[in-house]
Amino acid sequence: MKTPHYLKKGDTIAILAPAGVLKNNAAIYEAKSLAESWGLHVTLGAAIFSKDGHFAGTDSERLLDFQRALDNRAVKAIWCARGGYGSVRIVDELDFSVFLQNPKWVIGYSDITVFHNHLHNLGIKTLHGMMPVNMEFSEESRKESILSLKKALFGKNMLYEIPSSKHNRQGIAKGVLVGGNLTLLENLIGTPSEISTDDKLLFIEEIGEYKYHLDRLLRAMDRSGFFKYCKGLLVGDLSKIKTNNPAYGKSLETILLDIVTKYNFPVAFHFPAGHEPKNWALILGSTVELTVAEESATLRFLE
Repeated sequence: MKTPHYLKKGDTIAILAPAGVLKNNAAIYEAKSLAESWGLHVTLGAAIFSKDGHFAGTDSERLLDFQRALDNRAVKAIWCARGGYGSVRIVDELDFSVFLQNPKWVIGYSDITVFHNHLHNLGIKTLHGMMPVNMEFSEESRKESILSLKKALFGKNMLYEIPSSKHNRQGIAKGVLVGGNLTLLENLIGTPSEISTDDKLLFIEEIGEYKYHLDRLLRAMDRSGFFKYCKGLLVGDLSKIKTNNPAYGKSLETILLDIVTKYNFPVAFHFPAGHEPKNWALILGSTVELTVAEESATLRFLE
């Protein structure tokens, strides 16, 4: 896996919207000011504030913004403004030939999982982390997300430790970190953007689904062999889960453990990454070591 150059003061990053329409333009300008406070130059996509129904501009407009950023050698990172839906509508039309000669960071989460997986298959590391839209969160609640994002982008050593959950499965796993949003991971199976999880450490997160739908997603993935050769499983935020009627009868942890119980790998729950204000940055494509012990779980980036 190729690592894009870590950022330094004076570098340029582009903020653009490849998916859902923006609802708060002020958050974009606040994110721009944040990046500028780090000594970076910031450009905004020409269509970032456009609207075409659900989307931040037409497919053609969003495609052109992304292609320009991919091809511009002066741009060292692409910071996706928000997720939502729409990345899958443009990914196959993008030309990554120039990008592959001059890789740069692609940053985001949720719907941006499409780009994370697609670029992983092209051999390039990406950054799962907070997006400009998250500047809507309170200053205090987003503080750790901002610090971890800056640390990842500027190439600082990364080590995370969280308290262990009673649902965790203990063990030590080492492998390349892959993953993202659960719905997108399942949706991409059978496409050129499907990732292989063989000998890799899988990260998942989700928002706004019913428990029965999470079970359905996980079982579809399991039937496709998604978990069979995993080295370990890192479970991020499962946010704003909708209430089943009648009650589903099982916890989120039990739903997942019922599916992976036949596999022998460690599982760590409640890692703070996903759709919550505390969204620690993860460099997808990096070799990591996950240690799940009785008192804590640690994630160490080895490269």
